[in-house]
Amino acid sequence: MERQAAPPTATLHRMVMDKHVCPWGIRALHLLRRSGFAVEDRWLTTREATEVFKAEHGVKTTPQVFIDGQRIGGHDDLRRHLGLAVRDPHATSYVPVIAVFATAAGLALAASTAAFGTPLTVRAGEWFGAFAMMILAMLKLQDVDSFATMFLGYDLLAKRWLPYAWLYPFLEWTAGALMAAHWLDVVSIPIALFIGTVGAVSVFRAVYVQKRDIKCACVGGSSRVPLGFVSLSENLGMVAMAAWMLGKYL
Repeated sequence: MERQAAPPTATLHRMVMDKHVCPWGIRALHLLRRSGFAVEDRWLTTREATEVFKAEHGVKTTPQVFIDGQRIGGHDDLRRHLGLAVRDPHATSYVPVIAVFATAAGLALAASTAAFGTPLTVRAGEWFGAFAMMILAMLKLQDVDSFATMFLGYDLLAKRWLPYAWLYPFLEWTAGALMAAHWLDVVSIPIALFIGTVGAVSVFRAVYVQKRDIKCACVGGSSRVPLGFVSLSENLGMVAMAAWMLGKYL
């Protein structure tokens, strides 16, 4: 009977302390085991031991992975060694926007089912627009100052009247909440029409007239979503929502 080859071995040095366990060390351990390595998991249990290890090996961070006695590096270095993609923290991404609208859609369908016994109703469509506005506003409200700073880069009104940059997420949240409740349409409709129109004009000018390549503040000040079609659609959607509500109000 043919003897099965022993799995490749790797040594992992990672911080495991009473009050801190390095998350990148856990991820590196999982990646090594998933890739078929037999792992010698060595814990650095104190800050002093960690500093001594880094000085001995001339490295600035842990975890550190060694394969066949050769130092590979940290978690990202290990991914590169294994031929796997490494996340670029500066790369653009539409994932936050997709998550927002998927969540808004799920909430709207669930609410419609609970209220009317079916997910596919006109009210579900209205709730989708309103919930999306509130979720987008919530993301901005987590760090209003960061949002305002990014927003000032392209919004025409905010550049001329700075307080608007801080007011915007509160206005968006208020309009969404009132529209979801079908309450005070006389307040929610003008707000949504105003901020949606100003936003659409600002985005169109920055992207399609000035041809600028900048990030959108639509999901907060740390956003990696590029300013463009999605941002324009968000603002036009807000205008469309207000127009629909206005049609019902009249």
